[in-house]
Amino acid sequence: MYSTLYNVPMAGTLQTLILTSPTTKTPSLRHRSQHFPSNRALFHIPSITFNRDRSFRRPITALDRSDQRDGNGDKVDRVSGSASGLSWAKPLLNFASKNFLPLALVGGVLLGLANPGLGCLADRYYLSKLSTFGIFIISGLTLRSGDIGAATEAWPVGVFGLVSILMITPYFSRAILQMQLHPQEFVTGLAMFSCMPTTLSSGVALTHLAGGNSALALAMTVISNMLGILIIPFSISKFIADGVGVSVPTEQLFRSLVLTLLVPLIMGKVLREFFKGLGDFVDQNRKLFSKFSALFLSLVPWIQVSRSRSLLLRVKPAVFLVAIGMGALLHIILLAFNALAIKSLSAVSGGDKSIFSKRENASALVLVASQKTLPVMVAVVEQLGGAFGESGLLVLPCVAAHLNQIIMDSFLVNFWLPKEISSNNAKI
Repeated sequence: MYSTLYNVPMAGTLQTLILTSPTTKTPSLRHRSQHFPSNRALFHIPSITFNRDRSFRRPITALDRSDQRDGNGDKVDRVSGSASGLSWAKPLLNFASKNFLPLALVGGVLLGLANPGLGCLADRYYLSKLSTFGIFIISGLTLRSGDIGAATEAWPVGVFGLVSILMITPYFSRAILQMQLHPQEFVTGLAMFSCMPTTLSSGVALTHLAGGNSALALAMTVISNMLGILIIPFSISKFIADGVGVSVPTEQLFRSLVLTLLVPLIMGKVLREFFKGLGDFVDQNRKLFSKFSALFLSLVPWIQVSRSRSLLLRVKPAVFLVAIGMGALLHIILLAFNALAIKSLSAVSGGDKSIFSKRENASALVLVASQKTLPVMVAVVEQLGGAFGESGLLVLPCVAAHLNQIIMDSFLVNFWLPKEISSNNAKI
């Protein structure tokens, strides 16, 4: 039976079919071979074996690129080559993720210098106020009820923070006024800047990124700006103007603070409590919302630098660098003062068991109480009507100081984060 089925003419017929079959007939050959799976070894004609292998190898090599060889005959692994080609991007992405906030802020500054027209257009449509609104919406969404209890428990820290912001740090303006610089508006502007309340948004955002007591930071921000509207005229009159009366738009500032701080904060908190699924989603994606908050914050330096670029180009670079250094030195002094103050208060009020010794409270106090707000400063200067000099020159060093404190504190937060992560791992 075997001899009848597998005679030579049959083999010749099969050979002819295989050799003359076009590539489109490959499925029929595959189907034919499936009927005789156990008899392939019976074919001993070399041409048949060679052609069968070639007919099946050609489509496979077209799809499988891993069998290709280079000039030396070695295989080329294209997949691993592409992976190694992209391996250089991974460290850059990790660096960008870990330093997202400072990179965003520096990027905003560079963009404002390179293309001020776009930033001025954004300012014309009140994008800076929208960014502050967005930051406090996110703060309300991420504000858990337990955080409010932690802020209430840390009320002594908040009280000292308000005293530091509104009553102690304005005294540093006396030392600033002793500096001699031309134009003198640079010195006067920085002295006025030290009398301002804390930043409207960056202190809260940085505290949140650092894992600090965000509710405490919110409380100090809102209360200090509300009280600052009433206290700023007296501070400027006492420390800057030597008794000259200064008019501050109290009603306008109060309305602006309510709309940009309290309203979005309450809206975010109401949305979180009303939609339980939203609260869970925010808690599971806190890093993502932190990045959104950082993006909103980066709009501030972008817009401020865009607005002040023309004035910046009129000032001698050496003079402006000295003013930048003065603003940076002021912020370093405020950081050192508040850090030393909270260490001292912690030591005299119970040591490690003191409310001042908790890392969450300490980071909130140091960050919020060491920053000064630029929008309130701009509003005050506009109301002065040139009494202390040209308004643009008064504000320009304060823009640099405002950017300095945010960028410096963002690097400080990144320095704190590894310690926070290791502390959490140790607790777990």
